[in-house]
Amino acid sequence: QVQLVESGGGLVQAGGSLRLSCTASGRTFPGYVMGWFRQAPGKERAFVAAISWRGSNTNYVDSVKGRFTISKDDAKNTVYLQMDNLKPEDTAVYYCAMDTNRFILSARAEHYDYWGQGTQVTVSS
Repeated sequence: QVQLVESGGGLVQAGGSLRLSCTASGRTFPGYVMGWFRQAPGKERAFVAAISWRGSNTNYVDSVKGRFTISKDDAKNTVYLQMDNLKPEDTAVYYCAMDTNRFILSARAEHYDYWGQGTQVTVSS
C-alpha cells in the first residue's frame, strides 16, 4: 500500500506564495509519476502539474505555467509544489497523487491510483 500525506496549505493574500509538500511511504517512491490536482467548491478535481519518475520532465496546466513549479526529492520521498503569485482563483483543496501504471505525465485523474487526503489553499483578494 501507498500512503501520501500533503502539508503546507494555508491562507495567503493574492500575490503571495506557498509551498506544498507530499511525502510518500509504502512503495518505491522514485519509480512513479507524481501529480498535483486541485478541487474548488462545486467543481471537479482538476489537473495542476505532474513530474516524471526521474524528475526530468514536467507538465503544467496552462493557468499555472510560470507561477507554479513541481519538483521532487527522492531521498526524502517527497514531491513539492511551489506556488508563487497566487490568485484568488487558485483557492482549492490540493491533492497529490501517484500513477503506478504508466510513464507519461497524465492530466487525467482516473490514471492516478493513490491519493493524499488533501490540503486547503485559500487565496484572499
